[in-house]
Amino acid sequence: MLPNTPPTIICSASDRPAFINIPATKDKPERERNTTWYIEDSESACSTPSEDRSYIFCPPDHDLTGLEPATPRSTEMFIIGSAEDNNEVSNETNDYDTNFSGTETRSSGVCSEAQAVPAGQKLHYLLTINLREGRNLAIKDRSGTSDPYVKFKIDGKTVYKSKVVYKNLNPTWNECFSILIRDLEQTVYVKVYDRDLRSRDFMGSSAITLSNLELDKTSEMILRLKDLGSLEEDMGVIILDACVSICEGPTKRNKWPLRRKGSFNKGQLRAAAMQKSQVWSGVYTVVLVEGQDMPESGQGDVFVRFKMGEQRFRSKYLCIKTNPQWREKFEFNRFEDGQPDVLLVELYCKKGRKCVECWGGIELDLSQLPANTKQTYNVITGKGRLVFLVTHNPCPGVSISDLGSTSLDNPYTYENTLKKYCLQKTLDNLRDVGYLQVKVLRAADLSATDLNGKSDPFCVLELGNSKLQSQTIYKTLNPEWRTAFTLPIKDIHDVLILTVFGEDGDKAPDFLGKVAIPLLTVSNGQQITSPLKKDNLEDMSKGSITLEMNVFYNPVRAAIRTFRPKETKFEDNPKFNKKLLARHISRVRRISMAILYTLQYIKSCFQWESTQRSIIAFLVFVLTVWHFELFMLPLFLLLLIGWNYFHITPGVGSHSQDLESISAAEDEDEDEKESEKRGLIEKIHMVHEIVLTVQCVLDEIASIGERVKNTFNWSVPFLSLLACFVMFIATVALYYIPLRYIVLLWGVNKFSKKLRNPHVIENNELLDFLSRVPSDVQKVQYSELRAPGIQSAQKKKR
Repeated sequence: MLPNTPPTIICSASDRPAFINIPATKDKPERERNTTWYIEDSESACSTPSEDRSYIFCPPDHDLTGLEPATPRSTEMFIIGSAEDNNEVSNETNDYDTNFSGTETRSSGVCSEAQAVPAGQKLHYLLTINLREGRNLAIKDRSGTSDPYVKFKIDGKTVYKSKVVYKNLNPTWNECFSILIRDLEQTVYVKVYDRDLRSRDFMGSSAITLSNLELDKTSEMILRLKDLGSLEEDMGVIILDACVSICEGPTKRNKWPLRRKGSFNKGQLRAAAMQKSQVWSGVYTVVLVEGQDMPESGQGDVFVRFKMGEQRFRSKYLCIKTNPQWREKFEFNRFEDGQPDVLLVELYCKKGRKCVECWGGIELDLSQLPANTKQTYNVITGKGRLVFLVTHNPCPGVSISDLGSTSLDNPYTYENTLKKYCLQKTLDNLRDVGYLQVKVLRAADLSATDLNGKSDPFCVLELGNSKLQSQTIYKTLNPEWRTAFTLPIKDIHDVLILTVFGEDGDKAPDFLGKVAIPLLTVSNGQQITSPLKKDNLEDMSKGSITLEMNVFYNPVRAAIRTFRPKETKFEDNPKFNKKLLARHISRVRRISMAILYTLQYIKSCFQWESTQRSIIAFLVFVLTVWHFELFMLPLFLLLLIGWNYFHITPGVGSHSQDLESISAAEDEDEDEKESEKRGLIEKIHMVHEIVLTVQCVLDEIASIGERVKNTFNWSVPFLSLLACFVMFIATVALYYIPLRYIVLLWGVNKFSKKLRNPHVIENNELLDFLSRVPSDVQKVQYSELRAPGIQSAQKKKR
């Protein structure tokens, strides 16, 4: 042994890691620092940081040579990390460990009572904070408001982040969370930010000194926000309740004391509250009718924005006039989260791409609105009045549960569900189209997003505007959720979008994969394993997910719903995409070329390019005109759909041809000159808004043509069968009823509709039907991916 070297301690490790505190001896200088070594055996070296550790304390006068081994079985020992130096001040505690100078420990500046602490156990504290509200916060947006949220930080790390309250300078959060505190000398920093799309604006900060709090007593705190970089003196206040209590239980030796696994963004304590806050018990239906007393003329468009919590809708743009007519319907889910159901209604005027002016707004509390009662509102919004209707409709059936407690596993409940949607009870409730149960079982071979080669996956289910989220499974690439989701079906033609994310703390979650499943393709009670796709739903991603689904619906209610307007999606800002623009142009080109080819064929018959073909066309034309009756038109379309039914497998469209055509559009013009490309990009940037409008119009035009084609191709058997039924009824009606009477009835209905219902929403039944038929792009997205070798072989052949 070298001189002036501390004696070596030979000790067998116990079942759990331990540390030995070796203080300075009497013959050493006082300034020499004490050293704490953390000793861990080979068995526990791979254990998780949250496991309990045992502590062995050696006082200065303790004879180390007589130290008995804790367990005789372990012979191999590891020293984890480097030694930690104890602080020179005797009453100051380390971040993780407590120095026991006796059998009693006093909490500094908090309580005069001594707390007895057993040997080997550290005293921890539990801090509980109830974030209530903010008042008179700073204005950070051009609209005169802010979108504030609060972050709580300890030692530079975020331990909790509140939700965002949009467009409110006096936000109300009412969020409660708890966190373990190592010692009461720590300070909790409270920082408020304004959320923007691409950045965040600092709105002020304050601090909570834990040593000023009393044990087991809830204190109301009014924190005045400050910002040294701002000229404003009054940044507002944050009001919250704070309470510190002693946390009983064994001490945990944790190298990462504020791991995200234990934080409240990912903890199990928040999981139950998160699942409860997702479930909605009712739906508020808002029908925007019209505007009154608006400015008579002016440049620009007017639109209305509705907001309830994080649900946002925007009406269509109308030219500025005295009495704009919108006639649009929006649906908001009513969540059981204890928050008031406040509907924010704002009227905007848009002048140019970036100039948006708010003409006024109003907040309405819908919490006391009776169920199944229609309420008419005529509100003043600055530069005019808005007329809209609000109806509260109960919506049972939404739930998140474990597989062992699903309702459909009960045979009695299963039979009642079948009877509820049988044909005999069609007229009981026409709004209740169907019921969906999704069992998310597991995923396999997901992508790794963390540095340790693992991920923290969770999945999100979207059906229309409805969204539910599973719990997070930490540190795995093969999670097993085993969770059942149930939710009502508003439209049988909706598509279930299931997205798998990897949680990443305060940052946005990492995308792992997505799958789209049309409800009409579901086989009840059958487990399916679907490969995950990328965000565009066209290319293969890594991993797969296993599901089991059950869909119950009434065919008559679903058919009636098909001819009504489709559900309005939440407000979304489309972005220009050159690739999408090229694809839409190619789609329109293919449709237009087909039409031109047909016209050229007819023209060739008139020009007698082929004598035989022209004679046959002439005879067909004479016979058709001579014997034509109007019922023959839907009959001809009916025969065409029937012909395709026997020659094309129902439900299996030409996915390969659709994919090839889309790929061909992307591969075109690859040999363009660089100068021409740069010129095109510059022009696109100059007329960004015009190009964006053209992109959307091209998509609509191409989609209509493809949906008409797919109706006759039996891409969706339900829709093709429904079209056959409508055409059969039209054939019979036109056969027995003269056309003039049918046109007369149609005109009377159109002219009297406004008189019968002043707030009716105008719609086109034919376009509403076609909106349910998938386009070629949607067919590719909703179809199963083929093997990569087949696609590459076809590309090489092309």
